[in-house]
Amino acid sequence: MLSGLIQRRHDLRTSLIFKLVCYVIGITYVTCSHRIATADDALPEPLVEEIQSAEPIADAACFSCACNRPDIWSQTTLTQNLFEQHTCLAENGITHDFDVTQFYSGVATGGSQQEFRYAGHGDYVINIDSGKLGGPQGLFVKLRAEHRFGESINSATGALLPANIQTDLPVADSTELYLTNVLFTQMFSETFGVFAGKMDTLDGDMNAFAHGRGKTQFSNAAFVATPIGLRTIVYSSLGTGFLILREGEPIFTFTVINSTDTSGTSGFSELFANGASVIPELRLPTNLFGRPGHFLFGASWSSRDYAALEQDPYFVLPTIPIDRKTDSWSLYWNFDQYLFVNPDNPQQGWGVFGRAGIADADTNPIEWFLSLGVGGNSPIENREADTFGVGWYYSATSDRLNPFINRILGGVGDGYGVEMFYNIEVTKWFHLTADMQVIRPARQTVDTALLVGLRAVIDL
Repeated sequence: MLSGLIQRRHDLRTSLIFKLVCYVIGITYVTCSHRIATADDALPEPLVEEIQSAEPIADAACFSCACNRPDIWSQTTLTQNLFEQHTCLAENGITHDFDVTQFYSGVATGGSQQEFRYAGHGDYVINIDSGKLGGPQGLFVKLRAEHRFGESINSATGALLPANIQTDLPVADSTELYLTNVLFTQMFSETFGVFAGKMDTLDGDMNAFAHGRGKTQFSNAAFVATPIGLRTIVYSSLGTGFLILREGEPIFTFTVINSTDTSGTSGFSELFANGASVIPELRLPTNLFGRPGHFLFGASWSSRDYAALEQDPYFVLPTIPIDRKTDSWSLYWNFDQYLFVNPDNPQQGWGVFGRAGIADADTNPIEWFLSLGVGGNSPIENREADTFGVGWYYSATSDRLNPFINRILGGVGDGYGVEMFYNIEVTKWFHLTADMQVIRPARQTVDTALLVGLRAVIDL
């Protein structure tokens, strides 16, 4: 009973933090509304008289505020023209990034089931710059709430790695809205800062062409972040660490995070109750062939006591008992290298990418992993805002865990697959992606799966 009261107290604390932030946003919103409503009253009286006595202009409508706004085809978000306070909020240090991603995909042949399913994911991020709000300088707050809906296609492919990682996040068997980030970052200079709070880890293992959280680039978990580290690095939990920046980009991060996923709770009652995970990452910029790129080196170590392969959003596995073992580790590397950069827009181009990694074979269902591919902005003339990607991966199943997995799933070998996508910018706030995957599941009793589908992302 006492533990239940403690848990409710911590959940209430998280709720109060979220409500406080909403209150600050509301006050700023009202202030912005007041500024807009009283703008005319603030004009000097002589200027008002001059405007009133001036000759009417035939095309006076073009001087109205509404005329200066982007139309629905050029605005960057769906609701940009609905709320005049967006700009004022940003000037006061509050920005948001809301989107809804919808999927309609199915297994055309092979796999464990041939059927099409509809699913989706809502992602709502708020960033707060305390200095612009009149608070401590260098303090930043990041909030992320997310939820899933519909029926995921992942179980139908028969593969261990989710073919669509977004449809299983943040909690695979729930459609509730969860707060997966309440992260505070304090920068002490332009190059060094510390962070603490509840955080999600999917933004780690950054790659220019194979990342995007499964909604802007590839959908398969194999190309969103290395599966090697996902056994020791939980999706969302409490943690702390520090980061070093160079020219505004993190080049080194060091994170200590609770080794138990707490996406659905505040996490205070479970903090380090079953160990902790340590994750250093070094991402260095390169300039091969005179074009930008990066090399990333990462590692993870967890002190958790592993007695089973539990259900989680990174592996399509039931809970499988294994020999009890304490500690687990992984080493991983990735690279991205531009081969072409648009001379008129340095932010656009295309290139190659790759990932490789090894992990503790006693606790991780994947012993080693490799992926290669090409991606970036479309080379088609006048379609530079579109993006594309083609990737191949190979996932080697741990020989030491095979007997335990075989007991539940039957014969298990290595898995590999190919994913191809083309992402069309219909408008700046609406993107439609055609996606096809050919997956050879690690489960030997399941035939090669052909997965086809559409992904629609609406930026709110």
